[in-house]
Amino acid sequence: MKKVLIITYYWPPSGGISVLRALKIAKYLREFGWEPVIFTAENAHYPYYDESGFVDIPEGITVIKHPIIEPFKVFKWLTGRKKEDALNSIVQVRDKKQNFLDKLGIWVRGNFFIPDARSLWIKPSVKYLKKHLKENPVDAIFSDGPPHTNNRIAYFLSKELGIPWLADFQDPWTQADYYQMMYITKTAHKIHSKMEQGVFQQAKKITIASPTWKKDLESIGAKNVDVIYYGYDEDDFKDLVKNQEGEYFDIVHIGLLGIDRNPVGLVEILSKIKSDRKIRVILAGQVDQQVKKELGGNKNVEVVYKGIISRKESLQLAMEAHLLLLPLNKANNAEGRLPGKLYEYLRTYNPILCLGKSNGDAAKIINKCKIGSSFEYEDIKGIRNFIEDLIQKPNSINVDKKEIETYSNKKQTQKISNYLNEIHEQ
Repeated sequence: MKKVLIITYYWPPSGGISVLRALKIAKYLREFGWEPVIFTAENAHYPYYDESGFVDIPEGITVIKHPIIEPFKVFKWLTGRKKEDALNSIVQVRDKKQNFLDKLGIWVRGNFFIPDARSLWIKPSVKYLKKHLKENPVDAIFSDGPPHTNNRIAYFLSKELGIPWLADFQDPWTQADYYQMMYITKTAHKIHSKMEQGVFQQAKKITIASPTWKKDLESIGAKNVDVIYYGYDEDDFKDLVKNQEGEYFDIVHIGLLGIDRNPVGLVEILSKIKSDRKIRVILAGQVDQQVKKELGGNKNVEVVYKGIISRKESLQLAMEAHLLLLPLNKANNAEGRLPGKLYEYLRTYNPILCLGKSNGDAAKIINKCKIGSSFEYEDIKGIRNFIEDLIQKPNSINVDKKEIETYSNKKQTQKISNYLNEIHEQ
């Protein structure tokens, strides 16, 4: 069986959505003729921890770990955060009003830690892996970014050892929405861009998470680019139960809810809907403090904050929802934004309300799967009519389950294996 080295910073016990890309690919690769070899960080500082991911690691798989130095402890101390606080992107989700030290931290991160805060891991990892791979050869490399530190490690290995490389992008690099929020100077931008172009030139294959972002990457020089969706894993839904009984009509959102996805006016819309059932909004995950302030301004609609809960609890909550909320980033590249939660929403077969670009990639997938509707944030009438119709006719949505199956992790991994075969045979 051919071997592929998967370079990924995120690996169990990491929680959150970012770990699932490489983990689910590794889970199913053997079925398509490739043996995954994992390279990941030892003593990594993950935003969330979730032990449930260990169940997906294939039996007998080789996992190589190498120490990493990360600046997050210093940043937390500098900004007055507690040691145990989850630290996600502070440009998107803020637990307090952004102050000078927060802005300074963002500026330092964007201009001195290039390509990202894990950059100190690059040189020691390349040195270690060059020796390891000479003694334990592989047939291809797969790297998954962000963090794009993963792609930098793969770049050097592929260039110096001549191993064919597939570079995967969960999010873009210089075209990412949060990249624009990081106070990056012209000098730092040139360095970021040069590194990004290096990936385009060295990688034999590039994959990215959405069709629009594929076109965006091609517009700045990337070649041989294809789409690999996040997908969902059927195994994650085996023990979940759909129970939608009760006095409430529950609208559920799981995951980060940042200032860039603030569903302004949603609670006010809900308060004007006439219904025999009480309407409740349930939010699981980190929520920006400004978003909380605006959502809590109406006494007629109950808003429940679950905080950070386990992945299994999140999926169960989504299964019980009468409506799943999917607000997209208000950003220049929002047309291509396909959050990982979208595919898990699809698999619940529950209706989805998407807020964002009505002609974006998410809207197209939702329409194709016949599972909901998408509206611009400002379309108050459309949003209200959609929710009212759903409350009155809860079984009116006829989901295309066969179409949803095309987004499974297994199907996406089969595509990855085909690309690995292509670059190995070149």
